[in-house]
Order: sequence, then C-alpha cells, then structure tokens
Amino acid sequence: MTIKSSVGSRIFDILNYTFMIIMMAITVYPFLNVFAISVSGHYYVSSGMVGIIPKGFNIEMYKLLLRTEEVLISYKNTVLYAAVGTAIMLFLNSIYAYTLSKPDLPAKGIITVYLAVTMFFSGGLIPTYLTIRALGGINTFWVMVLPFSVSAWTIIVMRTFFQGIPYSLTESALMDGAGELAILSRLIIPLSKPLYATMALFAVVGIWNSWFNAIIYLTDNYKWPIQAILRHISVIGKILTKESNNDALRQAAAEANIIPQSYKYAMMMIVIIPIVALYPFFQRYFIKGVMIGAIKG
Repeated sequence: MTIKSSVGSRIFDILNYTFMIIMMAITVYPFLNVFAISVSGHYYVSSGMVGIIPKGFNIEMYKLLLRTEEVLISYKNTVLYAAVGTAIMLFLNSIYAYTLSKPDLPAKGIITVYLAVTMFFSGGLIPTYLTIRALGGINTFWVMVLPFSVSAWTIIVMRTFFQGIPYSLTESALMDGAGELAILSRLIIPLSKPLYATMALFAVVGIWNSWFNAIIYLTDNYKWPIQAILRHISVIGKILTKESNNDALRQAAAEANIIPQSYKYAMMMIVIIPIVALYPFFQRYFIKGVMIGAIKG
C-alpha cells in the first residue's frame, strides 16, 4: 500500500533537503578550496585565480614538506600520542563507567554528582600547569596523553551504554566464577563495539587536533605534534624548508619558488587527509554508538 504524502510533508522535505545541501556546500567548499590552492601553479595562486578547481597542477609544496624533518618527526609524535592516548582513555574510562553502571554500587548518586560537577568546573590553566610541573610532566611524552585522558562526558555515555546490557549476563558470569575485569574484557567490551568505535574516533580526532597543550607543556619542538607545526606555518608564517639543516632541502626550497599560501595550504592537507581517511572505517558504528549511549537515561 502506498502512503500519500501531504502537502505540508512535501514542503518540509523540500526545505529540509535544501537546507542540508546548503550546509554541505558551506562545509565542503573550504576543504576543496584549500586542496585546489595547494596543488595549483604559483601564478594562479598569486593572482587569486583559484577557486575549488586546481589550475596548473603542482605538488612541489607537498614534496618539500614531506621531506622536512620537523614535519616527519611531528607526524610520528602525533601518531604515537593518538594511539597511546586513545588506548589509555578507553581503558580508564571503561573501568570508571563499568563501576558506575553497577546497580548495587554504594554511594552511586554521590559519585555521579561528583563526576557531573567536573563537566562544569575545573581548576583552570594555571593550577593545572603547576600541578603537572610539580609531578614532573613538563616536556615529557606522558603530558600529552595522561592529564586529559579521563572525560566525564565519555564516562556518562559509556555508563549509559553499559546499563543497557542486561545485568543478568553479568550475574551469570559472576556465578561461573568470572572476576570483574574478566567480565568487562570478555563480556561487556565485545557487546559494546559501536560504543568503543565511536569513543575511539572522538579520542583520535581530539588528540590529532590538539596543539595548545603542546605549546604550553612541551619546550622541545621535536616533541610537538603535527598541529603545533601547522600553527607555526599558518599563524606565524614560518617556512620550515628554508630553515632546514639539510642543504639539499634548502636548495630545493629555493628552486621551488615557495608561495606562502600554497605552502600553508599543502601543510593543512597533509594534516587533514589522514584523519578524514579514518572516518569511513568508523562510520557504520558512529551513529549507532552515539544514539544508543544517548537515548537511555
């Protein structure tokens, strides 16, 4: 049987599709413009003739950047920060959320309120910096992955998801002699793949896009993540290849006639592409993980 749409429903659909197309264009246009400028010829970029279609194909800026020591080292740093930080975040938040999901947990309400308060109030930048310095975390690898690995929002979402898993399964495992860690690792986590994929994506994107913490807590530029290098190029206008210790690279930079805008936009694309390429692998879990963790109180 065919259900006829009303006039109001059709008007709503038209307006909805129109709005979504406009929002998509607003979102996609800057990305296409950055890509087009990064691979266009110097003359067209300098003349401001590039929109979303490249003109005069040129990838010299990519070649120079991908040969620059600072870029390669910062890429390695970022991958390590993202991998280790995501693993630690999932581990710590899982334990907290699983404990909080137990229906017989003593003082559960007080713990939940204490957790929720941290979402609205914090010590601030200066006390945080002083605490990290007192603990010896300044200019270390761990300062980029440990201090911000526990998130109240993540714990609440994970707790809500865990509460949707029948508690009878946990009770059966306890009766069979399984411990709490065994239940979490062998029962809860396998049943929560959409949740973990979503939280992992959030964590990776958050760490990948982080630059402020590196500027504040890392004094050694060779420990910086890729976003901090991008900031130096895009905001300060630093041309890494011209200051390189590699004579061949400096010579190549001089011969390439670097256009700062192309150089900056090529660096943006180098930073953006890996994280954009990662999203399709998580897409099928993304919506399900967020919705399941949100609709149950």
